[in-house]
Amino acid sequence: MSKIKVGYLPLYIKLYDDSDPHYRDRMVAHMRMMVGMLESQGLEVVLADVCRVRAEFEAAVRRFKEAGVVAVITQHLAYSPSLESIDALMSIEVPLIILDTTPDYDLLSMASHKSGISDNHGIHGVQDMCNLLKQRGKPYELCVGHALHSPVIVEVAALCRAAAVRHAFSGAVVGSVGGSFEGMGDFYVDPEDYRQKLGPTVIHMRNEDVARHLRAVTEEQIDQEIAWDSRRFTVEITNQQTYRAAVHSGLAVRSWAEENNLTACTVNFLSLDKIGLPKMPFAECSKMMARGLGHAGEGDVLTAGMVGALRSVYPDTTFTEMFCPDWKNDLILLNHMGECNLNLAQWKPVLRNVPFNYNSCGETAAAYLCMRGGQAVFINLAPMGEGFTLIVAPVTMQNVGLEFGAYRGAIQGWLKPPMPVPDFLKAFSLAGGTHHSALVYGVDPREIEAFGRMMGFDVVTIDHTDSKL
Repeated sequence: MSKIKVGYLPLYIKLYDDSDPHYRDRMVAHMRMMVGMLESQGLEVVLADVCRVRAEFEAAVRRFKEAGVVAVITQHLAYSPSLESIDALMSIEVPLIILDTTPDYDLLSMASHKSGISDNHGIHGVQDMCNLLKQRGKPYELCVGHALHSPVIVEVAALCRAAAVRHAFSGAVVGSVGGSFEGMGDFYVDPEDYRQKLGPTVIHMRNEDVARHLRAVTEEQIDQEIAWDSRRFTVEITNQQTYRAAVHSGLAVRSWAEENNLTACTVNFLSLDKIGLPKMPFAECSKMMARGLGHAGEGDVLTAGMVGALRSVYPDTTFTEMFCPDWKNDLILLNHMGECNLNLAQWKPVLRNVPFNYNSCGETAAAYLCMRGGQAVFINLAPMGEGFTLIVAPVTMQNVGLEFGAYRGAIQGWLKPPMPVPDFLKAFSLAGGTHHSALVYGVDPREIEAFGRMMGFDVVTIDHTDSKL
């Protein structure tokens, strides 16, 4: 994953420069230490000149826009009159993250000799600026604390990751193979409405696209993909002809995705034969998530776009569904027909032929696996009339299940929710959750909450805590 590019805006007051141009030296040195700490968190920082007056703030914001930053971090080196910066801040189109910090940790011990005040009074500049941002309806995130004695830098970096997911989602290009699943209404969004409200573009794979990309796939490419599969999977293929046709279909979809620079792709298994694809490319759907694209089943462009955005920042992301409750063991089985990020496998996935009677394409091939155990976040994006609800739940994936699946020939993952299964399922559906979701391993749920706020979603967290970054 490439580094996340962010802007860094230091605020100051011209009055101090006019009285003593070296007054700022220690504050600037502290700012550079903050930048270095953020860079150590995996950020690429575009540092603006110290800004004091309107024209300087406007120049800084122009520079950030030209650089393509996904967020702007502010730091008050001292008090800064908010009317100098507010118009420039209002013009920023990416999330605004306010770092409220000062150089010194123990001010009381310095008070007897009147030192420390000049270097540590930026907090009331933050208060001035936040008041105007609030007055004018500008959203912002706030991280407060001393850099060496609190997790404030880690919190800022987390918010930058959330901003990167927002940026990826807003610019998503989602491929639709086979269109929408007729009758499924929970996750359905009109493509034009989707673009206008959230930003993603939807591209449909037409019959002529299918024919052209199928013709372009060579026997040598199929052989190379089969050789790759032999290294990646435990291969239990019994019908080579069906397998080669499934690989052929998958490579055609891959070629089309690359041609259109897709960030995500959804495949509707019900209508593949209508657009001319020979086989349902289950294995390719799993491979695309492992390679970095998003995916969702049944023509779900909404969840596919979100999965792709999450996957661009968090590699251990997959599309999934809550399939069955295990009431006795207080678990939920995560499953889908044959799609899962291969990188989440607890053991080497099994590649095998699978009967397929949902359309005229017939038998195909799929990779089956059991998801590994670990801490994860279950994420659902649900349309709600004019807006959207993002449901976030910290969960624990269990190290259970047979090596090749408790249900042979199926994806499986065993989810332990943060509360008893009946309570969790009740809370999820009372919030309006759809039956298509994402699962992300190793992420703080507060980062996902921040992503939701940055997108303007109504965020519902199903947990026993209610904290924010």
